[in-house]
Amino acid sequence: MPTSPAPSHPAPVAPPERGPLLVLCGPMGSGKTSVGSVLGRRWNVALRDTDEDVETTAGTTIADIFLHRGEEEFRRLEHEAVERALVEHDGILALGGGAVLHEDTQAELAAYARGGGIVTFLDVSIEYAAPRVGLGEARPLLMGDPYQRWRDIMDARRPVYEAVSTMRTLTDGMTPQEVAREIERRLRVAARDKAQAQRAARGHAHGH
Repeated sequence: MPTSPAPSHPAPVAPPERGPLLVLCGPMGSGKTSVGSVLGRRWNVALRDTDEDVETTAGTTIADIFLHRGEEEFRRLEHEAVERALVEHDGILALGGGAVLHEDTQAELAAYARGGGIVTFLDVSIEYAAPRVGLGEARPLLMGDPYQRWRDIMDARRPVYEAVSTMRTLTDGMTPQEVAREIERRLRVAARDKAQAQRAARGHAHGH
């Protein structure tokens, strides 16, 4: 017998003026792709990953781009991928760990948020990131002492993640399904609070 598809849930967030329903950012090992996959299935929308976009455009792996073309070229390709996805994609968008470092990307994410977009920072500690990242795999930024490199990178990027995001979710000790449900819960609370504030504002206006 064919397996029945996972039940879909309406996304608890109003579509923004333009772009994805939700953008996920965070460091290596925070679960952006796995959480995005769960949300995509639950909301019946597509997941787009900018790392995959870069590899498709370049016709090779990210590790190979770093090795043969350098990080500057990778960041250029990455920014172009983010810029396109913020315009074209209307599902879930997972950003590469360092995508938020580009100043133009920061400005584009700010414009997306002003238009009603949600940028979720998936936070994680090294203890939980390490098993997810697979520190023995090809991670060009983690050469040398991968644990210390991860900490150094996270310390440098944390203020940027916090600045570009509209919501932060700690993923330590949580499965992707649990993280997805927590994001949904917080989105519902935010939508309810916004609706209550709008009703209160209308009531105040009518009272004058």
